[in-house]
Amino acid sequence: MRSGRFIFSCTLVLVSLSGIAGASGATPEKVSGATALALAGVIAPLSPDLSGAEKKAVAMLFAGGSDVPYKKAIVVTADRIVCRTGNVDITVRNCEVTFGKKVRTVNGSTANEIFATEALAGIPPDGAAGSNFESLTRLSCTIDPNAIRRKDGSGADCTFQPGN
Repeated sequence: MRSGRFIFSCTLVLVSLSGIAGASGATPEKVSGATALALAGVIAPLSPDLSGAEKKAVAMLFAGGSDVPYKKAIVVTADRIVCRTGNVDITVRNCEVTFGKKVRTVNGSTANEIFATEALAGIPPDGAAGSNFESLTRLSCTIDPNAIRRKDGSGADCTFQPGN
């Protein structure tokens, strides 16, 4: 009977590990609606790729205004986002957001907003000695002000790859 439990335990471990191995090459995650708008809303102000009008439109939409003067779809992208909070040094809050070769580092409340929004989007946390990490790559959010104006839950979609 003991060897039966061992085989069962090994089988569970192998099944679990195969699920993890499959996840590393998994297709990108997708979020839409309010969560996608929030994710785009916290990253757009940092983007060197967006115009001032695009940043203002995303900010207005994220703040609850659906009647923005900007009519075109806005694409908010980031190559990599890595956020860290401290669970020993509880003052630590920072995120590095990479746009091509440009890296923006933010701290404090801005980093906390990004960290919390990543969690809302389903980014799994990871821990290391005294720190909590969340990271994603290949973020691409499409914000359509015309669709958002309809107030039917559409108009914001994001894809990303969880982890580094």
